[in-house]
Amino acid sequence: MTGILLSLLGSTFGGGGGGGYTVIQTFTATSTWTCPAGVTSVEYLVVAGGGSAGSGSGSVGVAGGGGGAGGFRTGTLSVSTTGGDGSGNYTVTVGAGGTSNPSTGLGNKGNDSIFSTITSEGGGYGAGGFGGSPGVAGGSGGSGGGGYGTGSGGPASTTPSGQGNAGGGSSYSGPIYGQGGGGGAGGPGGTGTGSTRGAAGLGQSSSITGTSVTYSTGGIGGKDGSPATPGTAGSSNTGDGGGGGSTYFAPVAVGGAGGSGIVILKYTVPSQTVFVFKGTTTWKCPTGVTSVDYLVVGGGGGGGTGVNATDIGGGGGAGGFRTGTGLTVSSTGGPNSDGVYTITVGAGGPANTVGDNSSIAGSPITESPAGAGTNTLKSYGGGKGAGNNSSANGGNGGSGGGGRGSGAGTGVTGGNGDTPNTTPSQGNAGGNGSSGGPAYGGGGGGGANLTGSPVSGLGKNGSSTAGGNGGDGTASSISGSSVTYAGGGGGGAGAYPGPAGTAGTGGPGGGGGGGSNASGSPGDTNKGGGGGGGGSGSTTGVGGTGGSGIVIIKINQ
Repeated sequence: MTGILLSLLGSTFGGGGGGGYTVIQTFTATSTWTCPAGVTSVEYLVVAGGGSAGSGSGSVGVAGGGGGAGGFRTGTLSVSTTGGDGSGNYTVTVGAGGTSNPSTGLGNKGNDSIFSTITSEGGGYGAGGFGGSPGVAGGSGGSGGGGYGTGSGGPASTTPSGQGNAGGGSSYSGPIYGQGGGGGAGGPGGTGTGSTRGAAGLGQSSSITGTSVTYSTGGIGGKDGSPATPGTAGSSNTGDGGGGGSTYFAPVAVGGAGGSGIVILKYTVPSQTVFVFKGTTTWKCPTGVTSVDYLVVGGGGGGGTGVNATDIGGGGGAGGFRTGTGLTVSSTGGPNSDGVYTITVGAGGPANTVGDNSSIAGSPITESPAGAGTNTLKSYGGGKGAGNNSSANGGNGGSGGGGRGSGAGTGVTGGNGDTPNTTPSQGNAGGNGSSGGPAYGGGGGGGANLTGSPVSGLGKNGSSTAGGNGGDGTASSISGSSVTYAGGGGGGAGAYPGPAGTAGTGGPGGGGGGGSNASGSPGDTNKGGGGGGGGSGSTTGVGGTGGSGIVIIKINQ
C-alpha cells in the first residue's frame, strides 16, 4: 500500500524527564494504522474526496456546476491496542475524487474517507445538461455540488453536520450563463448569474502538521465562453471540488475531476516505541535517535497451479526474513539528507509468481546484500511454486518455491533459498516434487527457520501419496510478543488414478496449505508466508497467493 508519510518530532514529556516523540502520520492512500503501545488518543484530520463538476453542451447555458468539496472533520479520538480489529489495527480509507464526466450530464460524487468511527462524506457532484434544458440541482455530499440552469445547489451532509456547506444555484441568464459553485468546508458555493460564475466555496485550514494548509475548497461554476476550456481538477489529497469548464455551441464543457482526500493522525509515543509498517511508507528519524532494531520480511511467493492429474503445484517459498539490532540511522540521513527513510513492504505473489521485496532505505544504512540498492537493507520475496503445466523448477527467492509434482518428471526440483545471499541466511530451499502417482505430490516451499538437523526451514519433498509440508518460519519478539513469520507453503496433491493424496501443510509462520484436488490456501497477511500449491485431478487447483511482508522498527533511544 502507497502514500503514507510518518514524521516524528522530538519532544519531552513527563515529570521525570522521560523522552518521547510527537508523531504525525499522513495517509494519502488507503492503508492500515497500528496503534503503538502507550497511545490512548489521536488528533485527526479526515478529508473526503471532492466531487467532480458537471459537464454540458449546446447553444447557451452549457457549462456545469462546480463540484462540492469533500467532507472535512477534525478532532480527538480515543484509540487503543485492542481497538480497531481487536488487535489495534485500524483501517484507514482515503477517498478518491469524483471522476470527470466527458459527456453531457452530472459530475460524480467523491468517495468517503474513514478512520475508525470518523467518516467524512465525499463531495457532491456538480450538475450539468444540455443548453436550454430544465434546471438540474447539484448533488448532496460533504459539501454540495453547484446547480445547473435554474437548478439549486446541492445540500451539505447532515450525517453528521458541520463537514461542509451547500453548493450555489444558477439563474440561467446571459450573457455568460454562470453556473453554481460547489460548496466548501469554509463557506457555501456562490450563485451563478448572467455576469459571474458561481464562486467556489471557501476551504478550511488545518495546522495539524505544524504548517497551515487549506483543504476542502469547492469548485468554481462553469460559464459560456470561447474557446472551449475544460474545468480545473481539484488538487490531489486536498478534497477540493472540480471546477466547471467553459464552451459555446458544440464542444462539451467537461467538468474537472475532484481532488482525492487525505487522513492525518497526530499522537505522542513514549521512547523505545515499536512501529509496525504493514504498507509502503516513509519514516522520518527524529532528532536524537541514532539506531533502531528492525525486522524486515519479504512477500511470500505464490503457490504453483495444478493443471491436470499429473501436474501438481509446489508450495510458494516464504519471503526473506532479516532481523537485527543497532541499525544506524540519523535525523540528517535518508535519500535527501532530511532524515526521511523509505519503508517498502512487499506484496505476496499471486499463483505462479514470486513475492515482492521489502526494505528500509536511506543513508547511512549500508547496502545489504550487494545489489540491494544504495543505502538499502532488503529482504527478498519468496520464490514461486512450480506448476502451471510448465517444466520450470521452483523459483529462487528469500526462500525457494517447491518443485511441482509431475508425471513427466520435469520441473520437480525445488528453488534455492537465500537468493541473493545474506548473513545470516534469509531463508531456505524448497522441497522437490514427486514424479510418482497417484498423488504426484508437489514440494513444500522453503521457510526461514535455520535451526535443526536437518534444518527445519527446508521445504519437504512431495511423495507419491502426499504433498510436501512447507518449511518452518522463525519467531520474533520485536513487537513485544512472540510472532512467527515466513513459513513455506505446502505442496499440492493429486488423485490419478487412485484415491486423492494428502496435501502438504503450510509451515508455521503463515504458510498456506496445499490443495488436494483443490486450490491452495493463501499465506497469512503481513507474515510473508508462501502460498499453498494447487492440487489437481478432476479440476484445476489454483496456487494460493503468498502473504504480504512486514517491516517493524523499534527506536532505541
